[in-house]
Amino acid sequence: METEVQQKQYNDVPSAEAVAAIEPSDSQNLPKLPPAQESESQWQLITRELTNFWEEFSQNFNKFFQAYKPLLTNLVWLLAALVTVRVILAVLDAINDIPLAQPVLELVGISYTTWFVFRYLLKDSTRQELVAEIDSVRKQILG
Repeated sequence: METEVQQKQYNDVPSAEAVAAIEPSDSQNLPKLPPAQESESQWQLITRELTNFWEEFSQNFNKFFQAYKPLLTNLVWLLAALVTVRVILAVLDAINDIPLAQPVLELVGISYTTWFVFRYLLKDSTRQELVAEIDSVRKQILG
């Protein structure tokens, strides 16, 4: 019995006149939805996110560099000095592996040191000449 009642309810389709009465005759006064926005493609979304990230990263990096510029400069100089010392030690080690190179270079070093001592350090007048030469070079370098 209940199924018969339910079937009658669903079988009662409104007539075309009733539907026409529901539709308004003036469609210009109806509220309208905003136009659908075009969805961004995956590529545009990634590009926009990367652009935003890069702008923020560059601003933060500039702030960081300005705040720690002296420290970073000193670290770079220290790193360059360490690399230079390592290269010099590697070159000297390679030269020391050459037969007879080490004794010859030691002889040259001892000879130059002996000449320098006798030339500039034994007499007072030659020491003053050395000091004058050093001052001259310092003025040329430092201005």
